[in-house]
Amino acid sequence: MLLDECFYSCPYCGEPISLVLDLSGDDQSYYEDCSVCCRPIKLTIYSDGQGQLDRLLLQRDDE
Repeated sequence: MLLDECFYSCPYCGEPISLVLDLSGDDQSYYEDCSVCCRPIKLTIYSDGQGQLDRLLLQRDDE
């Protein structure tokens, strides 16, 4: 399993949050709650399959 810690801003509250991403597989999408405001964030991870992050989208649940 290839894990990578990244820091991004929450699309709701704008606060910086830490995300641990699993880059060992194909593209994936899942929800994770913001560690500050507890709102659900949809994460869409685009990986190259070699453990490198191509793109990460963070979206509000209401988008």
